[in-house]
Amino acid sequence: MKHTKLMAIVTLLLLGASAAAAQALGDYARAVRKNKAETSSTARHYDNDNLPTNETLSVVGPPPGADAKAGQKAAAVASSAATAERQKSAEEWTDKIAKQKAKIDSLNHEIDLDQRELHLRVAAQYSDSSASALAIHEAQYRSDIDAKQKALDAARQQLDEMQEQARKAGVTENATGKDNNKNSGKDNNKDKE
Repeated sequence: MKHTKLMAIVTLLLLGASAAAAQALGDYARAVRKNKAETSSTARHYDNDNLPTNETLSVVGPPPGADAKAGQKAAAVASSAATAERQKSAEEWTDKIAKQKAKIDSLNHEIDLDQRELHLRVAAQYSDSSASALAIHEAQYRSDIDAKQKALDAARQQLDEMQEQARKAGVTENATGKDNNKNSGKDNNKDKE
């Protein structure tokens, strides 16, 4: 019990001392602020005590005029030159990508024609008795189709790389046709047997 009373007394003494110190510190700050001497320096220092609340602050220096207009004109010329350069780059990439897509379409068309011709020959085999000649032609058609399919895959890969380079060069996807490429060309492997 004695121990608890002793702790309570010590706690009350510490709280009283801290309150007295806080009061003394506040009184000291008010006294310093009241006795603050005005400095006679040429530079004006603004703080919360002397900041004007109903006046506007003026800015020292020349008003924005001819220099600002010249800077704006130079910036406009630079931005139009950059825009023209981006447009030229976008047109070049668009042309390259269009040529590559035309190449892919051509290869797709050739593969489609070869597969149709192969199907016609297979159908003709059932009505003709020369099966050995058909086997030779069928092997040749299949090897041609495989070679063209590899060329088609390489062309598609090259198109993807071109579109990625165009994207890195800052050309938008609408200009490169990246979103249209997903459906371009058919997968002709489904007709193989």
